[in-house]
Amino acid sequence: MFDVRGKRVFITGAASGIGLAIAEIMADAGGRIALVDCDAATLDPALSMLKDAGADVRGEVADATSIVDLERAVAATVSAFGGIDIVFANAGISGGPGFLLADGARNGAGAIENLDPDFWDRVITTNLGSIFRTIRAVAPVLKKQNGGRIIVTSSISATMTELHVGTPYVASKAGVAQLARQAARELARWNILVNAIAPGPVVTNIAGGRLKEAEARAPFEAAAPLHRIATPDDIKGAALFLASPASRHITGAEILIDGGASLGAAD
Repeated sequence: MFDVRGKRVFITGAASGIGLAIAEIMADAGGRIALVDCDAATLDPALSMLKDAGADVRGEVADATSIVDLERAVAATVSAFGGIDIVFANAGISGGPGFLLADGARNGAGAIENLDPDFWDRVITTNLGSIFRTIRAVAPVLKKQNGGRIIVTSSISATMTELHVGTPYVASKAGVAQLARQAARELARWNILVNAIAPGPVVTNIAGGRLKEAEARAPFEAAAPLHRIATPDDIKGAALFLASPASRHITGAEILIDGGASLGAAD
């Protein structure tokens, strides 16, 4: 039921963090992988690592906020693989700290009246705009094939307010969640399933790798019943499930991977 051997997989934000973890599990399961990332310096090592492990993988340097870049990357992937079966729209950035600091004090820089409108626009464009542009770029290919999967990276911030996460991030991920549901309804006619993975905090390089520091992790760990935050490896199971025949009758859904944080704190 979890067989994706030979499936052609297109992943944005693929050179590190969640995107790279998804690429690893898709490659382990026999998929043919196109890594798409704007950062050639991190993309090259990721490609080398996967190739050394025996993966059928190729790379495209592309900015997921640019429809021109994405359409070029999609066309190159179709040319190389003959099509695309599974799309992970994963590119994203941090929204900065929230209105409270780790110690519970107010963070003036995170106050809504102090937010930089240009930064707001950048977060919305990257986190929400890139998902829209990715879906827009791949939809004609999947429609022509009369089938495919689109899995977007949302967040628990899409459906809950946050203390330690910046307001632009929360707003952008709420848009991602609703876009996934809207696209699922529209694209069902062509047997295209659209679903979302919604992690809680994940230890990645986002925001300069802030969550690698114990002090930054502390409030998130305290708020989760499992008292830890995720690593990229924790995303792999849901990614494989949503890409595989095991989820063939699921669309417009969202899988939470948050250690129970959205339930509220526990002892």
